[in-house]
Amino acid sequence: MPNILVLASETIGGRALLEAVQRKAEQGDAKFVVVVPATRPRHGMVVYDDAVRDAAQVRVDLTCAFMEEEGIEGTGEVGDADPYTAAMDAIQHFKIDEVIVSTRPAATSGWMRRDLPERIEQDAGIPVEHVVVDIDREGLPFEVTLVAANQTLATEELCAHLTRKARESDHRFIVVVPVEDGSGQAVKAGRERLRNLLSSLRERDIVAAGFIGDPDPFTAIMNALQTFHISEVVISTLPESSSKWLEKGLVDRVRRASGRPVEHVSSASVEAPA
Repeated sequence: MPNILVLASETIGGRALLEAVQRKAEQGDAKFVVVVPATRPRHGMVVYDDAVRDAAQVRVDLTCAFMEEEGIEGTGEVGDADPYTAAMDAIQHFKIDEVIVSTRPAATSGWMRRDLPERIEQDAGIPVEHVVVDIDREGLPFEVTLVAANQTLATEELCAHLTRKARESDHRFIVVVPVEDGSGQAVKAGRERLRNLLSSLRERDIVAAGFIGDPDPFTAIMNALQTFHISEVVISTLPESSSKWLEKGLVDRVRRASGRPVEHVSSASVEAPA
């Protein structure tokens, strides 16, 4: 059973990469290892180190979920910020037999400017397949919705709204949780609400992953938009009478700044769904 390394970052989820993985899987028994380097966005707002790593983990989780859907055996991890180091570490640790490196087109790919596929093949001495994904032109073979919520994260209103969207078209959900308090206890509570929501969605066969974002909700959303290929945004808040996010005009601010469709879900309670 060959061990195949899949090295990708921004192009995770691209049609050409998913097809390459499926083709390799169809050729016989193979085990895939997905490695996403913890690289920072090329431009935009400042992103904390934890958020960079969490964003990379989201890409790993979504790719592993795709492989599980397809009956493909695989695992994944976040690698070193340098893609060459991430690849060589994985090759040694997992005893990799061949590599799939996915990049943007040469004109916009930092990895290609560093001749990454050729360097890995030469230094590791194993076959390397290079897959080009023009994510800006081709998009993704499914819709990706960014969900921003904190106190209302695990409410039935939000879960039901996302379930309806998933039933309407093929969707993937990326959840960002801006914990405004920033204390350890508040972050722990935010992660627990996130786990509850993801668990509820997975029970309904909905693919989702998430992470703790910047304490400021606007910054957290804009960071996620510069990190992921997002189709639309869903913002979940408390009712207008008690929501700080609505008081600060968050929905309209994101709509103007992002240029993407933005939906607002209001939840009357913060109780977890049954």
